[in-house]
Amino acid sequence: MNKNRLAIAILNWNGKKWLEKFLPIVVQHSPEADTYIIDNASEDDSVTFVENNFPSVKVIQNSKNEGFAAGYNSGLKNIDAEIYCLLNSDVEVTQNWIPPMIALFDSDQSIAAAQPKILSYHNRNFFEYAGAGGGFIDNLGFPYCRGRIFNSIEEDKGQYDDETEIFWASGCSLFIRSKDFREQGGFDERFFAHQEEIDLCWRLKNSGKKIMYTGKSAVYHVGGGTLSNQNPEKTFLNFRNNLSMMLKNLPFPNLLWLLFFRLSLDGIAGIQFAFRHGFSHLWAVVRSHIGFYAQLPETWRRRQKHQIRKYYQEKWLVFKHFL
Repeated sequence: MNKNRLAIAILNWNGKKWLEKFLPIVVQHSPEADTYIIDNASEDDSVTFVENNFPSVKVIQNSKNEGFAAGYNSGLKNIDAEIYCLLNSDVEVTQNWIPPMIALFDSDQSIAAAQPKILSYHNRNFFEYAGAGGGFIDNLGFPYCRGRIFNSIEEDKGQYDDETEIFWASGCSLFIRSKDFREQGGFDERFFAHQEEIDLCWRLKNSGKKIMYTGKSAVYHVGGGTLSNQNPEKTFLNFRNNLSMMLKNLPFPNLLWLLFFRLSLDGIAGIQFAFRHGFSHLWAVVRSHIGFYAQLPETWRRRQKHQIRKYYQEKWLVFKHFL
């Protein structure tokens, strides 16, 4: 494989501790790829550390902290490669993790994006929250993964060692064809962070592309996606972005009833968060709906001409899980 065919792009903001820990492993186990650090105007000495210790790693510096979505959109404009791998800085890759991913893309030109198996760095026999064995969405718009539903995490017993089509691939280790990324306009920068990769994958699915998972490749993610570890701003972004994603991508017959139904479900969730995590999380849910309606005209403008009607694999996931 030509080295410039694959580019690993690691978005960084004040993440020197992660670069010290994981970048050497990325370089060691990724001879097939060029590696880039896209720096979101870090205030620590991340860039100096990379430049002094990893001459083969190229650094792209954004002028400000633009968040995950805009940070990648800006940085990737400076990278020429057929396939991007967007890799979180807190991911430990494994030996020979790249060849199975490339083989997947070579097997079918309609494959636009893919992810490896994502396991927990701290609990290595279990899946990790952000991606696990591949992402799906239920008919209420709630994202989940094989190996993770809400905060319930499965042990890895080889049950997802397959290769299969999924609905969305995790942004913590997202392989995507550069032409498909560009044709979709990249991530929706209004999301800032959280669920922007699900929105992108949904748009790709609406355009007739495939999203894939392979268990032949594995990475370990530090992560920490459970809500108890989140701050209210993450709660706000997750709820607002999920609503915007549905408005952009849902087929019209499902749109009105689902958004109305979610008002009630989000209200129940907000009350639950208030008891578990404090009033600030309830207020974050309220703000998320205010933010969603503030963006509604522009979100509606971004709706695609075609939306797939069979967008979900599981019905009523939230009720089946909690009842």
